[in-house]
Amino acid sequence: MLSARNIKKSYGPLAILKGIDLDIARGELVTIVGASGAGKSTLLHIIGTLDRPDSGSLMINDVDINALNEQKLSAFRNLSIGFIFQFHHLLPEFTALENVCIPAFIHGAAKAATEQRALELLTLLGVADRAAHKPAQLSGGEQQRVAVARALINNPAIVLADEPSGNLDSENATALHNLFIHLRDTMNQTFIIVTHNEELASISDRTIHMRDGQIYV
Repeated sequence: MLSARNIKKSYGPLAILKGIDLDIARGELVTIVGASGAGKSTLLHIIGTLDRPDSGSLMINDVDINALNEQKLSAFRNLSIGFIFQFHHLLPEFTALENVCIPAFIHGAAKAATEQRALELLTLLGVADRAAHKPAQLSGGEQQRVAVARALINNPAIVLADEPSGNLDSENATALHNLFIHLRDTMNQTFIIVTHNEELASISDRTIHMRDGQIYV
């Protein structure tokens, strides 16, 4: 469902990605590991269409990403890609339920149906009782679960996560990792996760190692 070929990216004279080839199957949970500066986050940003490569091709769900203009790319990103970040990035002025709904509202989804879907996701993730609370009233683990629900609200083809458990204690990190496995098993959800967490890498379907802007075995 994802195919990247010869992805290259430089910033000035510094080559960050040096020809990445990558295939991800639907329902696969893949972790990307490597030292800082290996190019992991840059690759994730390109896969997530937040940045464009200097050269190479990227197909997601049979859509040629390079062929999309900025408006179509933005719409595709909103509907097809979910994002989970290390620091949640929940909007502090909105409740948990409202934060989950925002990506659906962006593309014009109906309010009642969206709120019902959001509550179903919060229930699945074990935080439905916190739906009316704002982020400051939630624990770190609860905030991250709300962020996962937000990533899932549009039924994305793929969810990308950048160090999702990096800001959690070991108990909450383990719970989050088990949640990813549960979502893969029950929803056939595809995940690509950049992580330094060895526990998460060990339970993934496949671990991709990066070094100096390249994938190696």
